[in-house]
Amino acid sequence: MRSPQVQAARNGETPSPHHHHPHRFPNPPTFHSTVSLQKLRRFNSLIFAFRLISFSFSLASSVFMLTNSRASSSPRWYDFDAFRFVFAANAIVALYSLFEMVASVWEISRGATLFPEIVQVWFDFGHDQVFAYLLLSADSAGTALVRVLKGADTCTTSNAFCVQSDIAIALGFGGFLFLGFSSLLSGFRVVCFIINGSRFHL
Repeated sequence: MRSPQVQAARNGETPSPHHHHPHRFPNPPTFHSTVSLQKLRRFNSLIFAFRLISFSFSLASSVFMLTNSRASSSPRWYDFDAFRFVFAANAIVALYSLFEMVASVWEISRGATLFPEIVQVWFDFGHDQVFAYLLLSADSAGTALVRVLKGADTCTTSNAFCVQSDIAIALGFGGFLFLGFSSLLSGFRVVCFIINGSRFHL
């Protein structure tokens, strides 16, 4: 049995072009996908860096506050509500940042979120907001207390206590700053998810 091309040639007709070429499938957009995945990995690495710095500042702040009553004649930090608030807030943020670091490593290595995506983006953004305000409130209360102590005789007789309190509070503000940066990025992920249905604009 003759093919349609041979029969058309013998009849003096021009064969149809679509008979000469097999069906071609479009090439998959591998380059675009690779670039998008690289951008997503860099974005997640930036979030991880902010989480790590926030963890370091908050952990250092809680340690400085915890060890602030070594001398027998020095005041006890746990006798002041504001200093207890500073310690508790920074310890909570350090634990939260540690968890978020684990979640970031999971997402970078596996390309998927630890929780379902919609839960993860809202969990990150909501907790970033809550803990950032918690840290800001605690460090502001600690700053106000230090000013009161410096106005009294406490810092005159126990200068080291006030200096270490200042250091702990300053480290807490550092943790708040980088937690705020993390909150901006997690907010960007929420906006992308609302608009595109994905946590990153690919």
